[in-house]
Amino acid sequence: MSRLLPAILLTLLLAACAGRPVRTESALPPLRLSPASLQGTLALQQQLHFRFGRAERDLDALLEADAGQVQLLVQAMGQTGFRVQWDGQELQEQRAAWLPKQVRADRVLDDLQFALWPTAAIAAVLTDGWQVVDDGRVRRLQRGGVEALRLQRNDDGSLQLDNRVEGYSLTIRSVPTGDPAP
Repeated sequence: MSRLLPAILLTLLLAACAGRPVRTESALPPLRLSPASLQGTLALQQQLHFRFGRAERDLDALLEADAGQVQLLVQAMGQTGFRVQWDGQELQEQRAAWLPKQVRADRVLDDLQFALWPTAAIAAVLTDGWQVVDDGRVRRLQRGGVEALRLQRNDDGSLQLDNRVEGYSLTIRSVPTGDPAP
């Protein structure tokens, strides 16, 4: 589930490469949930498959999260593209020079949290008519009944994230790596 954060990064990268602007008139609401609101820990190695229009890309990611911090590392062809750390107060990022500026740490964090954090934690921070609906298989972020973000939990354990506002999709396959580092 933590696969969403890297997925967003790749999606934005694809958007930049495709030369298509990200729509802002229906911008998704920021989540910025505390790491503690995850109510657990994560240590995952992920394979990400992004689709933006006709462009498709594969990335690798490492995700660790506990009550104090979220850390994400995204690589493409063995090169680090992005590192993100979030402690609930400050979002820090390190990025490779080749990574397009459209790949934003805040959007990646929000996608990750939408995919992995409890539904109640997401619902508690939504404003301006936004709501999250989750039936256990599909989680939707919607406003006025219009779906903006959709997460499908597949039988094989993979996740499918569709961002209808920014026009990308991400398939996430995760493998536990053990306990997160202290």
